[in-house]
Amino acid sequence: MNYALSYDPEDVDSLCLMGRIYSKMLTDYNKAKLYFEEAIQCDMTNLNVPQYYIKCLLDNEDLNEAEKLISYSLKIKGIDRSIILMHRSLLSEKRGSLANALKFLKEAEKHCFTSCSLELVKERKKFIQSKRPKNKTKKKKEIQ
Repeated sequence: MNYALSYDPEDVDSLCLMGRIYSKMLTDYNKAKLYFEEAIQCDMTNLNVPQYYIKCLLDNEDLNEAEKLISYSLKIKGIDRSIILMHRSLLSEKRGSLANALKFLKEAEKHCFTSCSLELVKERKKFIQSKRPKNKTKKKKEIQ
């Protein structure tokens, strides 16, 4: 990667890949953010960088930055909206709003165009629903 970047230091895909390596494998989020930021500065309309950069921000608990990038990313023509909306759902979940997380997953379902991505969204919905507290008022009404 260093060789590729020394050849072309503004290659967006190499910068993105370097950010992914630092984010996922080395868990050095600050260094990863630097690579992602540089990649976005080189090409603001790249379709790959936002999804990985958002995930890095969420993992590093930079929630406000992640929210801004999600809003911007949804305006990029041709981006995979289902992935971005799944990240938006994760953001809501991290903030403690499971209802909003489910709302964004429902919206993500509309933008799934492969069975794999649809299955991923459905699994995520099941997981979040399992985290929601059970409604005890229904049981009390049934007993009376």
